Amino acid sequence: MKSDAPVAIVGGGFSGTMVAAHLARAEVKSMLIDGSGRMGQGTAYATLQPAHLLNVRAEGMSAWPDDPQDFARRFEREGGEPRGFAQRQMFGTYLRDILADAVAAGAVETVAATVTSASRSGDGWTVTLDDGVRIAARALVLATGNEPPDDVAKEETRRFVGNPWGAAAQAAVAALVADGGDALIIGTGLTMVDLALSLDAAGFDGKILALSRRGLIPRGHAEFAPAPVALDAVPAGSARAVLRWLRQRGATSGWRAAVDSLRPHSAALWQGFNVAEQKRFMRHARPWWDVHRHRIAPEVAATIAGMIADGRLEIVAGRLLSVTEENDGLSVAYRRRGAAETRQARFAYGFNCTGPLQSIARTTDPLLRSLLDAGEVVPDQLGIGLAVDKRSRASDSAALWALGPLTKGRYWEIVAVPDIRGQAAAVASDIVQELGQ
Repeated sequence: MKSDAPVAIVGGGFSGTMVAAHLARAEVKSMLIDGSGRMGQGTAYATLQPAHLLNVRAEGMSAWPDDPQDFARRFEREGGEPRGFAQRQMFGTYLRDILADAVAAGAVETVAATVTSASRSGDGWTVTLDDGVRIAARALVLATGNEPPDDVAKEETRRFVGNPWGAAAQAAVAALVADGGDALIIGTGLTMVDLALSLDAAGFDGKILALSRRGLIPRGHAEFAPAPVALDAVPAGSARAVLRWLRQRGATSGWRAAVDSLRPHSAALWQGFNVAEQKRFMRHARPWWDVHRHRIAPEVAATIAGMIADGRLEIVAGRLLSVTEENDGLSVAYRRRGAAETRQARFAYGFNCTGPLQSIARTTDPLLRSLLDAGEVVPDQLGIGLAVDKRSRASDSAALWALGPLTKGRYWEIVAVPDIRGQAAAVASDIVQELGQ
């Protein structure tokens, strides 16, 4: 059994890396564990594709809440400007450098392994790795990020890629470029955008059909005059009332200014909804909110618009009915929204880009599965993540924290750097107090 650090952090993406970095500043040692091969980057920033840009301007991407221009200064040194959109791989290098500094200081040990389970041991935790090694820790942090999407195909096929972020997706892109054929993408959000950019940059000359229930795609960033608003000026308790306010506000200040004016208040507004209102928002308003709130860089928006104009990318509102692999291709049945007839089409490959798993009870992550099955953690009120308190603790009686997308049920807007960086700092501070250091 290893017990080299009082804090075990599972997940080496932005959330886990920054908790470790904040603990290092407080001279608290931690062990950062990640078996994905993307230590210090996570899925979002491990891309090597230059076309993949950040969705937030450089001036909003500092990893440190007490130094909001940290990343912007770095971007400027490398030829960018604060209101520009950096390549995501550049941000990944920035994170790796932060982690490297903490490791060099002797405050963080990185472990390239997958955690298979965690169980209580005295006043702490025993964390078991996939090689059988066990780690004793006084505190445990869950920073595992987004879960792979739900399976949308009726049956497993070699040519329908279930995880758009994995090696199988990269291999499918290469095969499409080399062998030709058309591509099917289920989902029309940010993941679809990433995949379309990857195909375009690789030289894919076939057609892409992107299908989702509403056929909505992310809007692009553009300059606008900010129009901040006080929390008490926004109607509380009703998703419908907030959306009505947004439409009215947008008519006078522009929709970008109206949407962004809610950013400082999103957690408070979300927590002001009862469970029925939160479910109503997710069922009816979420797709519209997502494409306006989580916008893409202007350069990316222009590329996607060009692909649509050229007929290389078709966005369709509709429903997937079946996917069957036949003769080195996919036979797909789908129905356009509002239509009665079923359409049949053939594709060389398909990709599930429907977004992260929306039911934590269906997770296949071995660590989360072990904690859920043992009752050490419970789903939140919506079942989309883990229940946590106002300090992001996932347990009342043990030193256990969760952060990032795992805490969507409590905070909702907790998937981007400007939101998570404050949470990471707060969790680290709470751990320092818990350990009495």
